Amino acid sequence: MLLAYFSRAGENYCGGRRDLEVGNTEVLAGMIAELIDSDVYRIEAADPYPDSYDATVQRNVAEQDSDARPAIANPLASISEYDTVLLGSPIWNVRAPMIMTTFTDSHDFTDKRILPFVTYAVSRLGSVERDYAAALPGARLGDALAVRGEEATQHRAEVQTWLRTAGFLTR
Repeated sequence: MLLAYFSRAGENYCGGRRDLEVGNTEVLAGMIAELIDSDVYRIEAADPYPDSYDATVQRNVAEQDSDARPAIANPLASISEYDTVLLGSPIWNVRAPMIMTTFTDSHDFTDKRILPFVTYAVSRLGSVERDYAAALPGARLGDALAVRGEEATQHRAEVQTWLRTAGFLTR
């Protein structure tokens, strides 16, 4: 199993703006990694996103508008050894950041079980399920998990239920 995620620290919108040392999705990914046995891969932008919330929003809108594929630093060579991939990201402007499209375009997900998890401010899952279903037609898309970013540390029970429902936890 592979747990692959993108997260951004810095100035975030969390019931107002505040600086985060660890991004909300990374908090959630860490919680998942503590509960299951998986390889963990953090997706990082070759050109890091700015610490400024406004600058990140502007960059994200430009990337979405141009259907960009931001380069990944230290890209994962292959996912062929994995049967299951947990894909984590924030929701920006109702969808996963375009770097997640870079990641999904870079690998063959045929016959893999995909379980998305996201952190959000207002959009819950946004278009993630629909986007992954369209981008990964040979994959088996499982139930997704959406957690309000500013509350990520408070949702361990929900994460456990999600993992239990997916068959990864027995207790």
